[in-house]
Amino acid sequence: MHLRSNGFTVKTEDLESLAATKQQHGVPVALQACHTAVVDGYVVEGHVPADLIDRLLRERPPVAGIAVPGMPLGSPGMESPGRAAERYQVFTFDRNGRTTVFASR
Repeated sequence: MHLRSNGFTVKTEDLESLAATKQQHGVPVALQACHTAVVDGYVVEGHVPADLIDRLLRERPPVAGIAVPGMPLGSPGMESPGRAAERYQVFTFDRNGRTTVFASR
């Protein structure tokens, strides 16, 4: 819903093994979350805000993808009226498992 409402076209696929897909795309175990997508060649893992996906696509850093590990309260799709949002970090990762903080929310 969040990505669609921010202009992204979303195609869903039911996979036998999401874990195999994450491994195939080089998502580090520590960054794995509940959703995995590929957007213009980049892996998007977890509840990543649309504006940060836009930034990733605009800046095109030499990374494999971007991730929000876990399911932080207040991240897109994890909003809870009446509850304060958690602070969380958004990471980039490369195929060698190196991670860098891309943004903090």
